[in-house]
Amino acid sequence: MTEPPATPDKGQLDIQPEESLEGVVERIVFESDETGFMVARLQSEAHLELITIVGKTIAITVGETVRLKGRWIDNKKFGKQFEITAYESVMPATVKGIEKYLGSGLVEGIGPKMAERIVKAFGVETFKIIEEQPHRLRNVSGIGKKRAGQIREAWQSQRAIQSIMVFLQGHGITTSQSAKIYQAYGDNAVTVLRRNPYRLAEDIVGISFKGADKIARELGIAVDAPERMKAGLLHSLQMGSVQGHVFLERDVLCIDAAELLGISGDLLGEYFDPLVAEDTMRREGERYFLPHLHIAETGCSETLKQLISTPLPPLTIKMDIALKWVEKHHKIELSEEQRQAIRTGIEQKVMVITGGPGTGKTTVINSLLAILDKKSIAYLLAAPTGRAAKRMEAATGHEARTIHRLLEFSPKDGGFQKNQNNPLCTDLVVIDEASMIDVQLMHSLLRALPPFARLILVGDIDQLPSVGPGNILTDLIASQILPVVRLKTIFRQAEQSGIVAAAHQINIGSYPVFNEEDFFLIERDDPAQAVETIVELVTHRIPNKFGLDPLRDIQVLSPMRRGEAGVNNLNEVLQAALNPNGAPIPRRNFRKGDKVMQLRNNYDLDVYNGDVGVITLVEEETSELEVTFDDQQKVLYAFDQCDDLGLAYAATVHKSQGSEYPCVVLALMPQHYMMLQRNLLYTAITRGKQRVITVGTSKAVGMAVRNNKILHRNTLLTERLRNKLLMTIKYVLQDIINSMI
Repeated sequence: MTEPPATPDKGQLDIQPEESLEGVVERIVFESDETGFMVARLQSEAHLELITIVGKTIAITVGETVRLKGRWIDNKKFGKQFEITAYESVMPATVKGIEKYLGSGLVEGIGPKMAERIVKAFGVETFKIIEEQPHRLRNVSGIGKKRAGQIREAWQSQRAIQSIMVFLQGHGITTSQSAKIYQAYGDNAVTVLRRNPYRLAEDIVGISFKGADKIARELGIAVDAPERMKAGLLHSLQMGSVQGHVFLERDVLCIDAAELLGISGDLLGEYFDPLVAEDTMRREGERYFLPHLHIAETGCSETLKQLISTPLPPLTIKMDIALKWVEKHHKIELSEEQRQAIRTGIEQKVMVITGGPGTGKTTVINSLLAILDKKSIAYLLAAPTGRAAKRMEAATGHEARTIHRLLEFSPKDGGFQKNQNNPLCTDLVVIDEASMIDVQLMHSLLRALPPFARLILVGDIDQLPSVGPGNILTDLIASQILPVVRLKTIFRQAEQSGIVAAAHQINIGSYPVFNEEDFFLIERDDPAQAVETIVELVTHRIPNKFGLDPLRDIQVLSPMRRGEAGVNNLNEVLQAALNPNGAPIPRRNFRKGDKVMQLRNNYDLDVYNGDVGVITLVEEETSELEVTFDDQQKVLYAFDQCDDLGLAYAATVHKSQGSEYPCVVLALMPQHYMMLQRNLLYTAITRGKQRVITVGTSKAVGMAVRNNKILHRNTLLTERLRNKLLMTIKYVLQDIINSMI
């Protein structure tokens, strides 16, 4: 039976000072090809019994003599272990050691019996023969020309790995980072680092720009080196996109990069033109873009204009008769706004439907689809997130998918399979929660639409914008080149909801009415007391009074991650309260049974930013855990892929976009003042279907309601759509003027 990997549990460790240890690897208990993590037994002359060693050591094999740095840890489950922080290989010098090393399976083509014959032939000179005179291996029985070449090739590959790991660790790079770097770049790792260590911040999860900059210092790159200056500018531009900007003005970019690099902004001026010449940045006047965002925004403008200008296929529908049929068939009474939305959806190529909760957006979609069904018009439904797609499917009774799945993303090919060369087979695409679409996703969607197809975007313009860069829904409405129908009438059934009423009150700048039926405010001035109340609500009061499940039906939200009433602390205390006995996951803050969220798109695993699930299985032997997501999709994660996951007992309001929950508990304190904005409060409240309970202060609620200042995002889509020609002339003239100065 395979022994379980003896992995350290930080909650059970007695951490000792770092020391060195040397010995021969006797046995590999467990190792992961994906993560480099292994558990092994080591024979050391300084110890009578075999020692358990654990850590990330890609190149270690049985029979190898290794020199380790690390700490002794006392794991209550697995006993005393040596946790490796750095290591290097020391070639065995004895005949016995060489034979064991070669026979371990390290070198392809050499097993124990073949190792015995080779060592018998060459003795202590064996390694030298393989390295310098591999043709002599053919003198050994069973080795021909082809096999001798394979042995030589495998030997060089293994030595290369060891050499790379020694190089990385010799420059202050930790074992864990070294393993990730080798996995990312393979035998080219040293070359990549020497050319541009700043790639690490872009390519490897867990290494920040500052971390990459520290490695660059170890490699001898000067503070004012051109590659450092360029990397600082590009990283600052990337950070601008994280904040939602499609571009940054030159002055702002200079200030941000200078602060990041700790230098004077004057030193950066000479590097803008080279970056533009390399096409790692793009420029329009004084505005600078990352190339992929520039392509996406200009592509959105061009493709949308082409879509609008392509005539619709003939479709004969007598709208007055169709609308009456819908009302009779569905036993509803449409408002004039809804009638107009349905007419526009039939008659126009592209349109936007926007409105708050209770204004009948779903009724419009269902009515439109019912009419199109009668005419055998093909349509597809999609939304940006899995939860939003699931809601759309439940509301319409028709299949709905995420946009990523609609466009058939292929991890193997690294892109969407549906595009201008392989468009969607449909007459109409309806997208819900359109406020969540960023500029890149919108570009991909538009490219996949056949020229004759209609596009209907449905969303709430008053919600927060997309997490990714751009402000698509706002920009499209502001461009005035598309028909937009705003639904304002709140229907009778929705009027009875205190949540819906409060959302509309907030939206017009009025302090909301807490009716104490489905919309509550529990006053707590002290953040610590607010946290205690939230825990009590989630674990006892709400489940007992309303029969809701704490994990499935209740979602705690907060405007910020930091602070006592922030998401990070709330997750810790809620984890302790809701899952105190879950089996801990080594070296992670997760436990079996935890509620978790996917934090970034992972196309290989087919899971996306914002997907929520529960850890249902933990396999220490294989260093894997299983997450069952809301759609019952089961996904296996290696322990080292857990960087993509975060606890989800509490989430930021931004992360909750596109989702609805039976009950929302919102932490809202004056300490959150930096994030207290009207659209954030509005978004948070409209996430709740049955109950919304705000824990905090009326002062914080008032601060949010009064603050209607929406954070500006740098985009040019509106201008591009309005008048591309004038913009082109403007920037050509600007470039001419700049060249003359």
